[in-house]
Amino acid sequence: MDFEKVLTKIGERGSDAIAKELLKEIEAEYGRVPLIFERMAERPEILISHLLYKGAVVETSQLEPKVIELISLAVGAALKCNHCVEYHMQSAMAKGATRAEILEAILIAGLLANSAVLADAYRVVNGAAPCPSCDLNGTGLDKTCSDK
Repeated sequence: MDFEKVLTKIGERGSDAIAKELLKEIEAEYGRVPLIFERMAERPEILISHLLYKGAVVETSQLEPKVIELISLAVGAALKCNHCVEYHMQSAMAKGATRAEILEAILIAGLLANSAVLADAYRVVNGAAPCPSCDLNGTGLDKTCSDK
């Protein structure tokens, strides 16, 4: 998605028309429009800014499109977003992902999600509440704020 071209089109035709055009492009590429994009289109500025951001991330990525979709699928699985998994699975397959690659991405997502659950629970059991700022403050992975 060419950032400057989209902005020029918005100036010429308005955000409502461009949002509708973008939804048609998504439907043509993926066979359907995800609900989240339909809701975003109710406020065209939200849909357009989201798709411009997504486009910029993907287009400047060092990763292959299939890998990006497998990562998106894994994140959707870890977040327990069935619609995300379905959408990104379809997209990954369209970009050449095999069933085995999709299952592996889901397996890795489950492994990491399970580890996060265990790590937080063990900290609570050990009397150290999880501290979101520990990593931000450079405390490290082996310590929490209660560690002295």
